[in-house]
Amino acid sequence: MKYGYRSTCLAFVLLLLFSGSALAHKVNLFAHVESGQVYTESYFPDGRPVTGGKVLVYDPAETLLLEGSTDKDGLFSFAIPGIVELKIVIEATMGHRNSFKLKKSELEEGQ
Repeated sequence: MKYGYRSTCLAFVLLLLFSGSALAHKVNLFAHVESGQVYTESYFPDGRPVTGGKVLVYDPAETLLLEGSTDKDGLFSFAIPGIVELKIVIEATMGHRNSFKLKKSELEEGQ
């Protein structure tokens, strides 16, 4: 029983160590709609903005509708390209990537 407890503790410690490094490679992306525009914000877990990150916007069929880059504050905005669900993707440095879905209802409300 003594070894089982040690193994469990060791596994827990390793899990904590590796989960911290996994979080370090994450990038956050949020989007909202207001007055016919979609506004995005991208930043790393430590709060640094994603500067010059590539933003890609897709329709439900995965057709690329538009692309652009985040500014020095991690912001990017665009006019609503149509009232369909949108998938917004951020590609940051060193392979960091995340996506955000805007539902059709959110786009309709933001017109």
